[in-house]
Amino acid sequence: MSEQQEQQKEQEIREFQRHCFQSAQKHLAEKGIMPKSVVDKDSRFLAPLCAVWKFKAQNGKTYWVITGRLPADHVEVTAATNAREAMRYFSLQWQMQAEQLLNSQNLDKTQHDFAQLLIKRAHGLYELCDKDALWVNEPS
Repeated sequence: MSEQQEQQKEQEIREFQRHCFQSAQKHLAEKGIMPKSVVDKDSRFLAPLCAVWKFKAQNGKTYWVITGRLPADHVEVTAATNAREAMRYFSLQWQMQAEQLLNSQNLDKTQHDFAQLLIKRAHGLYELCDKDALWVNEPS
């Protein structure tokens, strides 16, 4: 790979990371949670798929937020000890949410399509969680 190609790839990764960060902040704000700071050392960025951020909020709580090529979501930090476990948590939650949607009485096409998206993304997240090489530097 040429130096120019490497620089372009690095630029694309930075842009994706910035987009994920902005999406995470927007997601929290839409849920009424005002972000205060991000805990970089605990956050994980798996370009170009997703990012798991650890945010401290102005309400005194801390949250895991997942963004990227999947639905943005959040949970209080007590649900998982690290980014890998947070990703596993989101995977399991999305599978349960998809099952609830698919079992609902008045399921429309949009809800069905969203449930299918959740299932696909949940399976993808679970596969990422299983790849030990991605988590070598992950704190326990």
